[in-house]
Amino acid sequence: MAALRGQLALAGLQACLVPTADPHLSEYLPQHWNARAWLSGFSGSAGSLLVTADFAGLWTDSRYWVQAESQLRGSGITLMRAGAPDVPDMLDWVRDHLGRGDRLGVDGRVMDRAATLRWQSGLDKVGVGLVLNLDPVDAVWADRPGLPTAPVYEHLPPHACRTRADNLTAVRAAMQALGADLHLLSTLDDIAWLLNLRGADVDYNPVFLAHALIDGQQVRLYVAPGKIPVDLADRLAADGVVLRDYTAVAADLAALDAGVRLLIDPARVTAGTLSHAPQARLIESINPSQLLKSIKNAAEAANIRDTMAQDGAALCEFFAWFEAAQAAGEPVTEIDVDTHLSAARARRPGFVSLSFATIAGFNANGAMPHYRATETHHALVRGDGLLLIDSGGQYLGGTTDITRVVPVGTPSTAQRADYTAVLQAHIALARVQFPVDTPSSVLDAVARTPLWRRGLDYGHGTGHGVGYFLNVHEGPQSISVRSHARPHQDMKAGMLTSNEPGLYRDGHWGIRIENLVLAVPVAQTAFGSFLGFETVTLCPIDTRCVVRELLSSDELDWLNGYHEQVRERLLPLVDGPARDWLLTRTEPV
Repeated sequence: MAALRGQLALAGLQACLVPTADPHLSEYLPQHWNARAWLSGFSGSAGSLLVTADFAGLWTDSRYWVQAESQLRGSGITLMRAGAPDVPDMLDWVRDHLGRGDRLGVDGRVMDRAATLRWQSGLDKVGVGLVLNLDPVDAVWADRPGLPTAPVYEHLPPHACRTRADNLTAVRAAMQALGADLHLLSTLDDIAWLLNLRGADVDYNPVFLAHALIDGQQVRLYVAPGKIPVDLADRLAADGVVLRDYTAVAADLAALDAGVRLLIDPARVTAGTLSHAPQARLIESINPSQLLKSIKNAAEAANIRDTMAQDGAALCEFFAWFEAAQAAGEPVTEIDVDTHLSAARARRPGFVSLSFATIAGFNANGAMPHYRATETHHALVRGDGLLLIDSGGQYLGGTTDITRVVPVGTPSTAQRADYTAVLQAHIALARVQFPVDTPSSVLDAVARTPLWRRGLDYGHGTGHGVGYFLNVHEGPQSISVRSHARPHQDMKAGMLTSNEPGLYRDGHWGIRIENLVLAVPVAQTAFGSFLGFETVTLCPIDTRCVVRELLSSDELDWLNGYHEQVRERLLPLVDGPARDWLLTRTEPV
């Protein structure tokens, strides 16, 4: 931090903003772009750092407050609890503390166009300059890691259920409808989906660093030399995909004809990348691939169902081991939970990697929604309480994400009441029926109502889109009370979304029950077409914490029906202790 402040002084900057981002605006970053984590020591996946000569603040949302408070202790960095009523927005803080003529620097290569315009507009009003062409962090990060070099590979049938030609035709049709000559893509999951390619440049997400420039005849794919094998390059060329050096995107954008109509998504391309094409006429709209890939086709849905069964079988194997270890009095840590669960997944067909870092939190650690056990900070799972496990896998036939909470020893009356309330919230969303094109944000209240009725709530969203062997967090839909309804976020048949209400008692316990649900047609009436949710995740929901008397007959029917389906689908895939565990945990309530 001291070295960074020295660089700010040399550059004539009064402040520096370090977001959690890379030139592709990824959620999970290659180590080269993890500047905010390197500077602050806060390892959460969301947050922005603001540094001045006499202040440093880390803005992050409620999922990370407990973690950030611990990791920032003694650093001199103030935790700014974003979203709390007494905490100003970062831009408002800057406007209040910087004076006319001051300058704020941010690496424009990692700041999206929409955010850049918002900051420029806000700072212009108080006479503060925004400098986008400096990276003061790079000057002080002496051992900064290089860019990843993992090879790119092709996602093939039967797991790939659309051809490159199909994807390109659909995107080009959207370009034509918007009047665009060219379309610039920088988001890695959009590029991977478009070209049926996958990689390993980012932890947990099977993507690779690239940009793409699409016109009516060809795609220029900007990727580091050597990452694409020769035989794959030949197949790409046959589909009109021309390979260019990763760094050549700047020169190619600068060489575009004046007035060319360039389609860009202002939330998914950075100001630094766009700075190379000032002559282009921008057409701003959501990337067409966002909606196209969110709607899983019938073949993808069938593969997802098979993948969920394999994932569920792995979970049966894990939980059988865990309960046996508990019964035998063997010491089990949160790290052991991660190790054994990951190993069980790795034994299933089609497994590639985890889809995110496993969250295994016992009692108080479970109250941190994005907690992660480490060698230096983890708990022994023993005594009485609740163990929360949020985990997932990347398989060739789909991406999984599931959360279960299991009792250890004897759960308290209060814990059982909280668990039952969260289960009711989960069931409410699982059973909902709604018109096609309902804004996804509207559905958030359906899940929260059983909790709100008791004066309870949780700080995170209820559901996020999930990719098809792609990012575990995928748009455009978002079931969240904080999500602003936009037309491209409307719910459509084929969308795969999480259902994960929760409840957290800081310092005591956390509860979250998560399944993935597929939007499917359920009714056609005089009032229109209606969708419902098919729960595709297959794993028992532990009933030992359920207060049966609090559940309605409809809720009991749903729970027992779900367990009947889980038993039927998973029995052919398990044997021995895993089979015995499955039979026990799917007994009707």
